[in-house]
Amino acid sequence: MPHSPAPDQAFSAAERDAVYRAIFERRDMRHFAGGEVAPEVMRRLLTAAHHAPSVGFMQPWRFLRVASPALRRGLQALVEQERVQTGRALGPREDAFMHLKVEGLMDAAEVWVVALADGRERHVFGRRTLPQMDLASTACAIQNLWLAARAEGLGMGWVSMFDPAAVASLLGMPAGAEPIALLCIGPVPHFYEEPMLQQQRWAQRCALDNMLFEDAWGQPLGQCETVAG
Repeated sequence: MPHSPAPDQAFSAAERDAVYRAIFERRDMRHFAGGEVAPEVMRRLLTAAHHAPSVGFMQPWRFLRVASPALRRGLQALVEQERVQTGRALGPREDAFMHLKVEGLMDAAEVWVVALADGRERHVFGRRTLPQMDLASTACAIQNLWLAARAEGLGMGWVSMFDPAAVASLLGMPAGAEPIALLCIGPVPHFYEEPMLQQQRWAQRCALDNMLFEDAWGQPLGQCETVAG
C-alpha cells in the first residue's frame, strides 16, 4: 500500500530564519553591562535548558545561582588561578593568552554554575559504554540556554577555567556532583561581530568541508562510489 505524503511540518520562513539567526549570532561573551535579568526571563532561559535532549532521559543537569558577591569573588579567584596555570602550559603563547579576557563574573547580571548531578552512575541506558553522555546531555542544555539568551537580547559566556573540586567545595556540592560551567548571563554593550577569539586572531573557525567524511574516516563527503543493489 502506498504511503500518503508526509505533512509539511516545517516552520514558517520567518520562524526558521529566527532559529538560524540565534545560532549564527550567538557569541561566547566576556564583556557585560551590569544591569539585571528579570526573574521571568531567567525562568524562560532555564526552562529552555531543561527541555534539552538527554540520553536515557537522565536529565543530569543541575543549575546553581550565585547571588553572593563574596562567592562570585571566590569563583573569580579560582578562575584566575587556573588562568595563570593555563598561560604557563601554553608556553610561547603565554603572553598572548594572558591578554585575553576570559570571564565576566563580577560584571554579569547573573552567574549560574552548571553541574552534573550526583548519582548519575545509576543511569545505564545509553551510558554503559559511553558514560560521558551525561556531559554531552548537559552541554545540550547549556546550548539551549545560550540560544534562548541570544533571542532575549542577553549575552552569555561559558567559563571553564577552574578546578572542579575547588568549585564544588566552595559551593557545598555533594560528593559525585561535578561542576562543568560557570555561566555569566546578562545585558551586554554589544554582541561581537565574530567570535572573540577569532577577533583576537587566537583561532579561526575551521572549514566545514574539512570535518565531513563519508563511510570511512578521512574520506570526503560525496566522493564515495555507490554500489548498485
